[in-house]
Amino acid sequence: MSQQLINRSTDLKQLRDEGYEIVTKSGYLIVDHVPYVNSNREIKYGKLISTLTINDDIVLKPDTHVIGFMGEYPCNKDGTIITAIQHANPNQSLFDGLIINFLFSNKPQNGYADYYQKVKRYAEIITDQAKSIDPKVTEKTFKVIMEKDDESVFNYTDTNSSRANIFQINAKFKGQRIGIIGLGGTGSYILDCVAKTQVEEILLFDGDVFLQHNAFRSPGGASQENLSQQHKKVDYLASIYSNMHKGIKAHAVYITEENIAMLVGLSYIFICVDNNAARGIIISQLQKLGITFIDAGLGVNIADNNLVGTLRVTVGTLTKNDHIPSRIGTVAIDDNEYASNIQIADLNALNALMAVIKWKKMIGFYQDLKGEYNSTYTINTGQLINEDFAI
Repeated sequence: MSQQLINRSTDLKQLRDEGYEIVTKSGYLIVDHVPYVNSNREIKYGKLISTLTINDDIVLKPDTHVIGFMGEYPCNKDGTIITAIQHANPNQSLFDGLIINFLFSNKPQNGYADYYQKVKRYAEIITDQAKSIDPKVTEKTFKVIMEKDDESVFNYTDTNSSRANIFQINAKFKGQRIGIIGLGGTGSYILDCVAKTQVEEILLFDGDVFLQHNAFRSPGGASQENLSQQHKKVDYLASIYSNMHKGIKAHAVYITEENIAMLVGLSYIFICVDNNAARGIIISQLQKLGITFIDAGLGVNIADNNLVGTLRVTVGTLTKNDHIPSRIGTVAIDDNEYASNIQIADLNALNALMAVIKWKKMIGFYQDLKGEYNSTYTINTGQLINEDFAI
């Protein structure tokens, strides 16, 4: 929970000051100890659960009038359900045993101006029936709530997950340590995606300097000042994405046989290098270590005054690697148009997204019905081919 968030948001502070048992966590506002009547005319206590719209650690106007409830369905004092707020019953698990059993809908003409109005209105509808049976029950307990340090990997709350109600699925990223070897165009876009997940650490490996041509292949817009300072790629990108994710660690080195031990203990490694010989060495060592890797590569050439080429993503694991020699080149290519200054950020981004989606399928974030270990996308035909399936 964030005490600072409550203190800086007048509506949340008003709820707390009036005695509501509120906590905020992972983009949700949770109101505990809400008395209600169940179908047996017994007084029970549930929780109101609302998504939070937050910007700069201050809550904004609620983005929806709908609110969640954990408990049995609230009833009138005679045991009949309160139909006026009936909406849906998703029984959706969130985190720490928190479940949205029901969704309620009570929409004012102009929506709710703030969370104080929203919580107060739903609490009144639900608790009035319990109070009619026992006037002593109350949702305003003034209970002192002990806070725990926020263990989030983010510097600010992931309200996107709460808005989409996918917090439990996002939890599959927790504890993972991800490596990205090569922070050029494709690697930087992979970082952009991975930094928005709950992985524990993201280790960056690249010995190159971030130069002007790199700015046209990477996400965002580098300033002239940053370019003139000639930062290492990993340092420049870490300085940006550390604004969001706490676990980014920059290593301004090339991965070789001598320092391969730096990769031991990583959960997954993305390989995004444009040197086939270096790629071959890295993959060989990772196979010996039994570390799962996702290799992203693209080849682009000029033909008839157009660019043509293929994007590829190949996965290697401890149990499935027999396809690697036929899919990934390990010999340097002299006539490589991609090694020049052709600006193709869109292909870098697409290649990165292919690799990230495959990783997310492997950890169970996305459903994977095929289990392909090699995918290629051909630019001029738009053909996507999946191959090398696990037996």
